[in-house]
Amino acid sequence: MIVTTAELYKLAYGKYAIGAYNINNAEQTMGLFRGCIQSKAPFIIQISKGARKYTDKRMLEAIIRSASEIFPEAIFAVHLDHGDEEACIDCINSGFYSSVMIDASHETFEQNVAITKRVVDLAHKKGISVEAELGQLGGVEEDIQVDEGHACLTNPEEAVEFVRLTGCDSLAAAIGTSHGAYKFKGHQSLRFDVIEAIQKRIHGTPIVMHGSSSVPKSEVERINAAGGKLDPSACGVDENEYLPAAKLGVTKINIDTDGRLVWTRVHREFFRDKPTEFDFRPPGTIFQTEYANFIAAKNQKLGSAGKLEEIRAALKK
Repeated sequence: MIVTTAELYKLAYGKYAIGAYNINNAEQTMGLFRGCIQSKAPFIIQISKGARKYTDKRMLEAIIRSASEIFPEAIFAVHLDHGDEEACIDCINSGFYSSVMIDASHETFEQNVAITKRVVDLAHKKGISVEAELGQLGGVEEDIQVDEGHACLTNPEEAVEFVRLTGCDSLAAAIGTSHGAYKFKGHQSLRFDVIEAIQKRIHGTPIVMHGSSSVPKSEVERINAAGGKLDPSACGVDENEYLPAAKLGVTKINIDTDGRLVWTRVHREFFRDKPTEFDFRPPGTIFQTEYANFIAAKNQKLGSAGKLEEIRAALKK
């Protein structure tokens, strides 16, 4: 069942986080749905600009609709990830998306406000929620690249003004994470002081954490053992920080890189062990199971596992 992100946020805020997972194809979609049913968790499907180009937006939408029929017990929302104004307008007019993200964080504060406000005004007319970004994460996210020298944490005082001026429904904040696989060096972690300061000023407005993959060492090691050349020092967000952040209003946590690592590990190991194989379906089948297990484990860390029936009952009221 497709629901709005607003409904999920209302039920989760301050208690647990909803996992927001990017998908690009049928194998990811099947694994995602299976993992969320397995862990009895609600979820958000994220479609990026890159995914809409890679598979064609109509194909992705058809895959999601089919998965909803195959797994009627699933409860989820559909979200545009890192959209520009043009992509947001297209998704709003499609009638398929529960929410859109307008990312104008690379603009000046005034320009960011103006662009975001235009998207909010259009989206709200159609009952669609808007996520906006303030502050900039370092790293690489598809066609978005910000070097660490230009990354900046979200200013809590600016957050208040930004939400007031734009009317956005959730705020993607720079709170110490970065996009991609190479996030932290040493023992850096989330800036809980910044999260707490933001929540105090915009209490009730969900905060969104981008760049939240954990980049498991075991996945990197197995990929490299199967012929990969990933940086072995790569590390991400400590999964044990998800729930404490959720208690402070981080209601949506985006996870993409870790899923790509699972895909890479499964396929590298399969073709290493079966060098005469050429059929893509056997590794694709393995990946669906591995990805489902990965999703179920993430939902446990987010605190959303086991919440499905509770949410179903709340939505019926």
